[in-house]
Amino acid sequence: MVKIKEFAVERWMDDYENDAKYNLAETCCASISLNDLASLSGQQTSIIDYAQKQVYGAIRGSKALRSNIAQLYTTESPDHLSPDNVLVTNGAIQANFLALYTNVGPGDHVICHYPTYQQLYSVPEAIGAEVDLWRSKEDAGWQLDLEDLRSLIKTNTKLIIINNPQNPTGAVLKRETLQGIVDIAREHNIMIHSDEVYRPLFHSLNTDQHENPPSILSLGYDKVVATGSMSKAFSLAGIRLGWIVSRSPEIIEACASARDYTIISVGQLDDSVATLALSTPTVHNLLERNIQLARQNLAALDTFIREFEWAIEWTRPQAGTTALIKFVNREGKPIDDVVFCQQLQKQTGVMFVPGSQCFGGGVDFKGYVRIGFVPEHQVMVDGLQALREFMHSGYEQLSVANA
Repeated sequence: MVKIKEFAVERWMDDYENDAKYNLAETCCASISLNDLASLSGQQTSIIDYAQKQVYGAIRGSKALRSNIAQLYTTESPDHLSPDNVLVTNGAIQANFLALYTNVGPGDHVICHYPTYQQLYSVPEAIGAEVDLWRSKEDAGWQLDLEDLRSLIKTNTKLIIINNPQNPTGAVLKRETLQGIVDIAREHNIMIHSDEVYRPLFHSLNTDQHENPPSILSLGYDKVVATGSMSKAFSLAGIRLGWIVSRSPEIIEACASARDYTIISVGQLDDSVATLALSTPTVHNLLERNIQLARQNLAALDTFIREFEWAIEWTRPQAGTTALIKFVNREGKPIDDVVFCQQLQKQTGVMFVPGSQCFGGGVDFKGYVRIGFVPEHQVMVDGLQALREFMHSGYEQLSVANA
């Protein structure tokens, strides 16, 4: 029997989110309804075809949907992607699992960007691969060092996994770093898996970045998989729809073959909703709405952090919906982040995710919490006010993290 570690962040969400008054742990942009989607699309007709027979539908996803997904990446590269480069899945979580299950096996060596969503390193471990963590550097804005990557490569290295934009920090890998990863992978004939579920929610790039950082798909290397979904940047987690994209027909075919053992197809209703959401002009209107909401809420969070700068350290996120924030006491020692999150929610209803438990395996990121900062704006305002009151009352009684 395959043994896999408990999925810490998902377990925490399952245990706490239903009781949260102010869910500032949610990683999706504030969700929208089908009425909202219709308004963003400008269409007056029903999104759902009530006369459509509910058969399995297109097994790999409808051509219209796969064309719209391909278009998300085509604008960045003269070498256009086609619907055949896309495989539709039941959310990005299945896209990641399927691609990892298909491309990694016992005896393989995997290098994984860290910190990141636990699935990306725990699944390869459960399959039987050896996994080394490629640690991003907080003092460099959570960037990666290519020399560290070179030092991790072994003769059996099969896959390099990156998460860009990064969960939980909101950091973005620059084009130069991505090109360096591709160059190293090509040199050693290594595949790259890029979880890009927070693309293209770029809201706070540095002034020296004159363009949105590219998808890994646009850098001319075929042995690449990119995954994404409708959940994070597109506010439609409820339709449970994601995708795998690759320029390699062999990779797509292998994933499609393995997929037959999991789900036959996504629901036709999900496919229809996603097709509309990713069509023009809907997709542009939806992203504009979410980027503006991210900027508005991040400004409120920034103001709060400045108010309590004695207790908080962070690197301001550049993209996505999450920030990794360190809380310390008056002496600069990290507080017990698990107790902090539990007490905060119990007393105020504000929900955070503890970094040490959900991203560091109890070893790393003590004192850190992950905040999801793109809920409805009023939720963010009210949640920060409740947190503010806790900072003035119960915060300084919290214990410090164990060494």
